Amino acid sequence: MNKARKHFLFLVAALSLAGCQPANEGQAPAEGNLVGARMGGDFTLTDQNGKTVRWADFNGQYRLVYFGYTWCPDVCPFDLNKIMAGFRLFEKSDPAKAAKVQPIFITVDPQRDTPAVIKTYVTAFHPRLIGLTGTAEQIEAVKKAFVVVASKTGDPAATKDYLVSHSRTPALFGPDGKPIALVPVDDTMQDGHDDAPPEAVRDFLARFVQ
Repeated sequence: MNKARKHFLFLVAALSLAGCQPANEGQAPAEGNLVGARMGGDFTLTDQNGKTVRWADFNGQYRLVYFGYTWCPDVCPFDLNKIMAGFRLFEKSDPAKAAKVQPIFITVDPQRDTPAVIKTYVTAFHPRLIGLTGTAEQIEAVKKAFVVVASKTGDPAATKDYLVSHSRTPALFGPDGKPIALVPVDDTMQDGHDDAPPEAVRDFLARFVQ
């Protein structure tokens, strides 16, 4: 097992345990469950409008980051719908704080996810959602930096009609670009509140965005 995958599995195990711990009632935790994790870092990618984008371009903003791909049949649209529905609720409840957050979708399938394809995809979820793609080498570097595991299923030489198996690690990063906490989209992280996932995302943002 390579070093990156070992780190990813350790991170997931730690977060799963952290997600099961009850929060102090009426109090926000001092820090999120990703604080101190070696996750993230600068990159150069291309957004849905064909513009070059670097991680440092978002300095001063919170970053709500999700890795996936537009051809994903179920998990990606399901997660993004939860995340962006929660973000909309946060915009309504605290527009000033919501303005400090930049939602970002990064593809793990650069072969098919061109800027034009991603533009159609992200606009279906929220007008402020930025979609990023790049060369295969750029995406591999970003995956490594953000501890994301992704690979084609079946024939690795396939150019169409293939699926991509990938880790499910949506995360919130702070204005300094450092990781804060895993976004609660998985029902196992809802502390019994899986009946209202958008509200869980809204409350999560309200807890950590200052």
